[in-house]
This record gives sequence, structure tokens and C-alpha cells, in this order.
Amino acid sequence: MRLHDLKPRPGAKHRRKRLGQGESSGHGKTSGRGGKGQTARSGSSIRIGFEGGQMPLIRRIPKRGFNNARHAIRYIPVNLESLNQFGDGTRVDIETLRKAGLANDKADGIKILGDGELTKKLTVSAHAFSASARSKIEGKGGACEIIAKTKPAPKK
Repeated sequence: MRLHDLKPRPGAKHRRKRLGQGESSGHGKTSGRGGKGQTARSGSSIRIGFEGGQMPLIRRIPKRGFNNARHAIRYIPVNLESLNQFGDGTRVDIETLRKAGLANDKADGIKILGDGELTKKLTVSAHAFSASARSKIEGKGGACEIIAKTKPAPKK
């Protein structure tokens, strides 16, 4: 096989749609844009769910009932592999992880996951640990400290 033998896979290349080439082309007159109106104009884009000024369906339907997602605890995941950047015997807590750029999102807490191998003895302080992360940290002689979760008091 030589360079001049190379060609794209069948179906990878398409002919471009040639618009406005007369009625017999199949893309004449309105060029596939339908009739007149907002969507026929150039630069037109209407957001999803827009109903021309009418109150959209999603806003007309009442929002009732219980939704578990409102009460879910969202953790920032941190893998064990990324904890190897800290020195041996270091205490790794929330402030240390934030300074290292490992936990910058907004969430309810930080969860240490067991992805990768830990090479150092660390004392890790976080809101949650996976079972594999806990066993790997304690297997290296380190310690896992769970930070108590504090939820804001309900509004009266």
C-alpha cells in the first residue's frame, strides 16, 4: 500500500447540499427552509422549548411532589493516585486538597475513591471514603478520618 492508494472509508464523505440551484435540483426556491417566518431568516435560532411567546409547557405544568435529587449529598471525587503528590507522613485535609487544586468544585463534601495505587503513608481527612480507598490507605500504614457532615438548619 502506498500513499496514493489511501482513500476514506465508504460513507465517510458526503456531497455538500447545493442550495438555490433551481427547482429541478430539489433544493430550489426556499432551499430547504420551508415557508416564510422566523426560521426562514438567516441567523435565526430559537431556544429549545420556545413557543413563540406563549407560556412554555414546562412552565405551565405544576411542579409538585417529592424529588430525591434535592436532598442528595454531592461529593467531589478525589482518586488515591492523585494523593501521591503529597509528602510521606503528610496530613491531607480539605484545605490541602483545595490548595493542590484537587477539590475546587462546590459540593457537600469530598470523597476519596480507590482508583490507582497509593505509594505513601498519609493521614487523610475527608467526608467519605470508598471501601477500597480505606483499605489501601490503611494498608500503607496511614489513617482515614471522617469529617462529620453538617447540614444547615431548616428554615421556619
